[in-house]
Amino acid sequence: MKIEKNTVVSANYYLSASKDNQPEELVEQTNAEHPFVFLVGHTGVLPDFEKNLIHKIAGDKFDFKIKAAEAYGMYDNEYVMPLKKNIFEVDGKFDSERIKVGEDIEMNDADGNALVGHVVEITDDSVIMDFNHPLAGYDLHFIGEILNVRSATAEEISHGHVHGPGGHHHH
Repeated sequence: MKIEKNTVVSANYYLSASKDNQPEELVEQTNAEHPFVFLVGHTGVLPDFEKNLIHKIAGDKFDFKIKAAEAYGMYDNEYVMPLKKNIFEVDGKFDSERIKVGEDIEMNDADGNALVGHVVEITDDSVIMDFNHPLAGYDLHFIGEILNVRSATAEEISHGHVHGPGGHHHH
């Protein structure tokens, strides 16, 4: 079966990334026990990732690059911002257990959208957060193989994600 909209794909890949013409560094690697499983055509993956796999079948190998602008966007300094320390207080005290330099903190923007901020620095009165995607500004290089392609179930299509092994489980 060929990869097309409303198929469920299992793939193994090796993802490396590079920035500013530096050597590529390994970011993520899947394996046969824990492949990457996704539903095609439902915005769950990068559009260029899907485009590079369309019409492939189980057993096909792939090797492609996605430029930063088409992947997670360019790094934007405007996404690095100071937030008042009192936002991170619990019972009137700064939460120094959870808020540490290097930590990723789940937050919500003014509209209630979930986002993740990386703690860059903690000053006397603020926490400097970076809300860029960790791979913003990086060119991506995927090398891998298609393990399996199957038709998605009606339920998977209506929910917009894979169910069962490697997919989403409803409780």
